[in-house]
Amino acid sequence: MGVVIEREEWALTPLAYPLLSAAGLAAVLLLPYFSARAAAHAAGSSPSPFDAGAGPFLRFRRAFLLLFALASVVEGIQSVFGEDEFVRCGLGREQMAARLAATAAAALFPGAISGVISDKIGPRRFCIFYWVLQLAVGTLKSFSALRCAWINNFILTLASSMFSFCFETWLVVEHEKQDQKQDLLFDTFWLMTFFESVSLIGSQEITNVLVSNDDNGFLLPYAFAATLSVVGILYTRNASSTTQHASAIGSYQKSFFAHVLRGECNYYVSDKRVLILVLAQASIHFAVSAFWFLWAPTIVADGRYAQLSLIYPCFLASRMLGSAGFPWFYGATAPFQNEDSLTIAYVGAGISLSIVAYDYQEIGTLVILFCIFHACVGFILPSLARLRTMYLPNELRGGMMSFSLSLANAAIFIFLLQDAHPRSIAHSTILGLASCGLLGAGGCICMLRRWRKHTRQNARSL
Repeated sequence: MGVVIEREEWALTPLAYPLLSAAGLAAVLLLPYFSARAAAHAAGSSPSPFDAGAGPFLRFRRAFLLLFALASVVEGIQSVFGEDEFVRCGLGREQMAARLAATAAAALFPGAISGVISDKIGPRRFCIFYWVLQLAVGTLKSFSALRCAWINNFILTLASSMFSFCFETWLVVEHEKQDQKQDLLFDTFWLMTFFESVSLIGSQEITNVLVSNDDNGFLLPYAFAATLSVVGILYTRNASSTTQHASAIGSYQKSFFAHVLRGECNYYVSDKRVLILVLAQASIHFAVSAFWFLWAPTIVADGRYAQLSLIYPCFLASRMLGSAGFPWFYGATAPFQNEDSLTIAYVGAGISLSIVAYDYQEIGTLVILFCIFHACVGFILPSLARLRTMYLPNELRGGMMSFSLSLANAAIFIFLLQDAHPRSIAHSTILGLASCGLLGAGGCICMLRRWRKHTRQNARSL
């Protein structure tokens, strides 16, 4: 007589994703009618946040958001298979960690200097280089025989690090060229995060439609990503370019060291504001990376089956909601100062990960905590972009962002190297360290607000 083992399955409530998506869309559509700042700027023009700005910049802004959404779709397609792609290549968990660690180590130095190169040659040209890398990896992975090549992981890691700053830098340079109001730039920051989340959800749907059996030797999702990369190259080449005021290597090096590493500024006091932003950016990048490595094994740790493909969109919808909430919490009429709201978001993200790291929770509780984490991430990313605009010269933006990413990538490399060893660090320890980094970054942002208040008092005394 055989023994029948029943598999227990945990099911996500069907209303979770629609409610989160509806809340995010409502926050965007209702903003012009409840925000005094948006209503003031909308006098005599369309109240939609998508239609703000003068003619030339409005056209650039719309085309830029479309191009950024296409890049986000490509990013989503390249990473949607996740761990399953390594399993299909016949790699075990330790082999997988070893390959990712080797890839991270190889891309660490090129990724660290990529922002400096972007500042020197211009962000538009660097965006073209980003599209070329995506075209290369999409073409290689379109063929089943080449999808497991190590070079694919290296190119994809390098391209993903470029994606984090090249489009933002291009937007800031174009905004400065056309001399637009800063509010338009800040609105574009949160729209970028919102569009990225929507595009990542769309990439999952596109992949589900195009995915097919590997027996034919050709993979349509990656071929589609390569096609979008060609579209991105053609549009970016034809886009309006800004004259890049290139400086000598020595002067750039001195300026970068003064503003980023030593924290000097051109105001009334010398402080460490830019260095604080570097550490805050590194902490959120490390926390997000740790989450994507560990969320799936954390949820299924008790042996129950859960449809991860249905849980994943809820996280992205939460990120949409967090980014859509950003314009409600900055400006003269906001209930808190932006630094206060950012501190709360960092603390909320840190506490949510600390609860996960402290002890095992039910799957439903884990999903709620991860949704809170992503909502906080959606708010943090445009807030940090806003602070970079306030405190950092635009000609150093790419170098500063790539430097902060290299710090996080170095920590990620260490943990991946440990995970490839039989005596690896526990997942709860990694999440706990990510939580401590977020809480520490929240404290640094709180100090940033106090320093800015002190600077204003010194300005008034002078």
